[in-house]
Amino acid sequence: MGLADRYLPYYTVEERNKWQGDWELIEGVPYALASPSVEHQRIIKNLIVELDKGIKNCETQNCEVIPDIDYYVSEDTVVRPDVVVICGNPGEKVTTTPKIIFEVVSPSSVKMDEHLKYELYEREGVEYYCLVYPTEDRKHVKIFQLENGRYKKVFGTVNETFEFTVNGCKLTVNFSRVL
Repeated sequence: MGLADRYLPYYTVEERNKWQGDWELIEGVPYALASPSVEHQRIIKNLIVELDKGIKNCETQNCEVIPDIDYYVSEDTVVRPDVVVICGNPGEKVTTTPKIIFEVVSPSSVKMDEHLKYELYEREGVEYYCLVYPTEDRKHVKIFQLENGRYKKVFGTVNETFEFTVNGCKLTVNFSRVL
């Protein structure tokens, strides 16, 4: 373990909420959020449109699709996924575990999305974790589903549809319309 690892700063969500700029905080360690590209935002919009179609057919489940919102995990952890599907009444802050989380992966966020957030969301019990890769050389989607407390890859392409099951509701996403 190097010096930097031993002397990492530790902050709480309360402290982070007073900072300027956009920050995620994972187990007390701050991570700056980068400004999203137009393509990044376009993918988020397309995901919301696709997911909203299914959500509207399942209104009794009280689920909704929300982009770019803070998910408060604990006193020292808050993240801002690109898109979440939550069920129930979240109130003013998302403090309950989302059913689905989508992250649009950029070159600067690969390590964070594929490793740190993967482990965090798995630990917190997010049913589906979806990584969307928009770059031309890597354009595809990976979907992981929680099984017995561990993620299992259940989808890995771009030109097909995937059916999520959330609280007994089927949400079908055509990823060729997303990317």
